[in-house]
Amino acid sequence: MSRLLLLSTYELGARPLGCTVPAAHLGAAGHGAVAVDLAVEPWPADRLAEVDGVVLSVPMHTAWRLGLGVVERLRAERPELPLFLHGLYAEAAADAAADLLGPGDVAASGEVAAELVAWADRLGRPAADGPRRRRTLGPARPGPRPAQARAGLPGLDAYAVLHVDGETRLVGTLESSTGCNHRCRHCPVPAVYGGRSRAVALEAVMADAAALVAEGARHLHLADPDFLNRPAHAAAFAQALAGTFPAVTFDATIKVSHLLRHEALVGELATCGMRFVISALESTSDTVLARLDKGHTADDGRRAVRLLRRCGVEPRPSFLPFTPWTTRDDVVALLDFVAAEDLVWNVDAVQYGIRLLLPPGSLLLDEPDPALAAALTGADPEAGGTGWLSGDPALDHCQAAVAACAETLEAEGAGAEAAYEAVRATALDVLGRSGAGRPAPAGLLGPPGPLRPRLSESWFCCAEPTGRQRGGVGTGGGAGCSAQAPVTAPSSPRRRPS
Repeated sequence: MSRLLLLSTYELGARPLGCTVPAAHLGAAGHGAVAVDLAVEPWPADRLAEVDGVVLSVPMHTAWRLGLGVVERLRAERPELPLFLHGLYAEAAADAAADLLGPGDVAASGEVAAELVAWADRLGRPAADGPRRRRTLGPARPGPRPAQARAGLPGLDAYAVLHVDGETRLVGTLESSTGCNHRCRHCPVPAVYGGRSRAVALEAVMADAAALVAEGARHLHLADPDFLNRPAHAAAFAQALAGTFPAVTFDATIKVSHLLRHEALVGELATCGMRFVISALESTSDTVLARLDKGHTADDGRRAVRLLRRCGVEPRPSFLPFTPWTTRDDVVALLDFVAAEDLVWNVDAVQYGIRLLLPPGSLLLDEPDPALAAALTGADPEAGGTGWLSGDPALDHCQAAVAACAETLEAEGAGAEAAYEAVRATALDVLGRSGAGRPAPAGLLGPPGPLRPRLSESWFCCAEPTGRQRGGVGTGGGAGCSAQAPVTAPSSPRRRPS
């Protein structure tokens, strides 16, 4: 039996599935696993001295950026310790930390449970030459999945909470499926899953739900890339949840095209307790949406927002405002859309400054169109993939200014109205449109802003880590919270001894 240390740096303010799911599989296979969430816990120097290997979760861009500092510190403190990187950004992490990886190390993405257990089984034996990389979807019908294992992680009160109807509720995170049936060209999921998804057995999902409710969760966050990839499965879960825990609410991520295709089901999910939906509207430019292969138009996005409102569900759109195809008019149009559809209270400031990422395997790089090809600047280790610059330098300046403004607003805890006005003023000033007024709401109005459901974590997976996040990882929940030295973004990597 191997003793494993599972580490996570960031998972959108939630207790990390990147630890609880692997811990369950390792435990079922007879291995010992203890997890540490470096977003809220100090660096585990004592535990590091006692384990046979480390499993590091890098499921998103922010986690990858912070995870590189973790790899560097691991190599400084225990250079011989085998490492297993997993998550959507495992390949990017392996590329960036190539000098720190050696025999016995693995980078795997996709359905990695079998690969992880096999790696744990091999610990203590002679390692193959060089680190291994795997991108695996696992079997078409995966075997039984054990319920999440906390493995020593903090309780739910250490994580993001739900603010709704003037009260606060503890939130538990689970997933009913993995992967995605779609191939949106900018998304890291299809680069790994290739347009396929895997359902988690309903019994396992409900076991997770029951355990989270027993811990005090009154709201469940579905972490599926798209909850309606498997609409019958989604309906079965919602019905089971409402029948078993009628007071527990939930939220989910759903594509615009799925919302419009399954309008009746959206209403049914609302009656089962779905309070809000995260939907990647991305842009109000049909040109940008077509290049991303989103499968919807700008008007479809507007229709989806109004459909949700008619069902009593609040939309929480996510955006990708800055791409090689974005124009100055597009930036203004998106800001106007948010105001016109009464979404100011539904959009966190960070969303306005998101910039297209091109990680390894990005489908956009398969056959770049002329605009993208002209924008590419080559490999960018800092961005974890390929870099690009807009053909209009003012748009790059605008993105940087809006992103910096959003980070300041997040640190200050600015309210939604003030944040929107600050971001709008910043963007329009850089673009020379400072006289453009904010439109009045023209769509269906939501409930009073402060009562709308929202999670307390405002940052986003594709945003650059904030200074607080860089300084707070491994300190127990923020800079200055612990005497432990923080894990920071890597400086000059130290090569791992062979």
